[in-house]
Amino acid sequence: MKNVLALISGLVFGFGLILSGMANPAKVIGFLDIAGSWDPSLAFVMGGAIAIGFFAFKYAETRDTTLLGEELNLPRNNTVDKRLIGGSLVFGAGWGLGGFCPGPGLVSLGMGYSGGIIFALSMVVGMLAFELIQKNSG
Repeated sequence: MKNVLALISGLVFGFGLILSGMANPAKVIGFLDIAGSWDPSLAFVMGGAIAIGFFAFKYAETRDTTLLGEELNLPRNNTVDKRLIGGSLVFGAGWGLGGFCPGPGLVSLGMGYSGGIIFALSMVVGMLAFELIQKNSG
């Protein structure tokens, strides 16, 4: 049952990304181009997601289990450090250059777009590079 609900959740999320334009790199780059022909429409998408997420996390904080009865482990770390700032900068640079963040990038990969394929491969290379750096620095 959990796998069926996970599949349905993923399909709804992917459809929402397509419907909102988040899977279209041109629309994302238009949103990020505040000095040029800025397209503010994604700000409404993000605002809606933040509002829903805020209340969902507030509700989740009152629970010990998920709605399916699994153990609920929310992150408790509120520390802003160099790793967080550096990761945010790398994420933002990748988003601005490619027009994808991970969810929409994977949706585009699933749709067979060449940009999604390039993004997904680049994301895997970045994840492997992170693991290598972590292994060698610790």
